[in-house]
Amino acid sequence: MNAAQQLELPQDSLNEWFDQRFEQKMAERDSAKTPSMTIIATKGTLDMAYPPFILASTASALGWDVSIFFTFYGLNLLKSDLDLKVTPLGNPAMPMKLPNGIEMPIPTSVMALMPGFEGMASSMMRKTMDNKGIASISELRDLCLEADVKMVACQMTVDLFDYSKQDFIPEISEWVGAASFLPTALEADVNLFV
Repeated sequence: MNAAQQLELPQDSLNEWFDQRFEQKMAERDSAKTPSMTIIATKGTLDMAYPPFILASTASALGWDVSIFFTFYGLNLLKSDLDLKVTPLGNPAMPMKLPNGIEMPIPTSVMALMPGFEGMASSMMRKTMDNKGIASISELRDLCLEADVKMVACQMTVDLFDYSKQDFIPEISEWVGAASFLPTALEADVNLFV
């Protein structure tokens, strides 16, 4: 159909043609787009280290572009020396299980007050995860890095806590503030706060 023929069409036919063409072009654009996800990681405990790395590695395996913004205690997940612990303090749902699966009915308020409990709980959690074949945090982090997940460190938090860049892994893609990360989040299909 040439331009002269299109002009002769009634307005309804032209609108219908435009709507069909628009739907087709939008479908083409959507099928060519790579999905993207941003994660803001704010916690640096052993148990809270898993969600950002599992979500990021899974999305990356699906072909998504993924960026994780590590801020406040989440920066611990980017340190070269991963000495992460689990604590019952502030985690009332934490069950106390031995690595063999036997549950110890200890209230979290008692667990939090027992000297050395955090170290013992962290050791037991690592042992349980090892027994179940769950990857360690360092393995998950390496998997994310191999999958080109962008690791972004919050420069303001680095300055606040007087960290040195030498404390962290060299693969950090950016050292920026929130204002520099937000445009990435604005364009992402999925944004998560962990």
